[in-house]
Amino acid sequence: MKKGLIPVLVILGILVLFLFGVIAWGVGHYNNFISFQAGVEEGWSQVEVQYERRADLVPQLVATVQGVADFESSTLEEVTTARTNWLNTMVDETASREDQMEASTSFDSALSRLLVSVESYPTLTATDSFQTLLAQLEGTENRIAVARKDYNAVVTTYNVAIKKVPQALIANLFGFENSLYFESEEGSEQAPEVQFDFE
Repeated sequence: MKKGLIPVLVILGILVLFLFGVIAWGVGHYNNFISFQAGVEEGWSQVEVQYERRADLVPQLVATVQGVADFESSTLEEVTTARTNWLNTMVDETASREDQMEASTSFDSALSRLLVSVESYPTLTATDSFQTLLAQLEGTENRIAVARKDYNAVVTTYNVAIKKVPQALIANLFGFENSLYFESEEGSEQAPEVQFDFE
């Protein structure tokens, strides 16, 4: 072997090892991003499951409330419409995650207004069937809150991972984008105002 060939082979070997290391590093981070994305999707599906549970309870709640003859129908219609819009958005394959979140917060608001309205009807709130439904609904609301919190936690992990340098290079190269957080509707920290139309 010629003396000049050995340094060239050593440099070439080092370059090959370096290139292999960079590729392995990139593949590792790509796989992590895929895992994080799967976590985000799984977290969102848990939010959907809890909303579906609530959507299943709403018709029973509306039927129970309708038993009170003077209960305002506009509130019941609002809840029913919000539930229908939510269900339609969830099955619409073209609906974005943002559309789904918006439908969910509208559903939240309508149901909240119904529950505030119901407090003015002591004969309704005293019934066993209403109390049972209310307990199930409260449990579901807690599950929704936990599912939202868990979803936002995995979104945070994913979003931070794709923004860190140098992993951001891989994320940008393969088109990984930020996921949306599930945020409360603006003004939701305030109790809803309910207007009663007794005529």
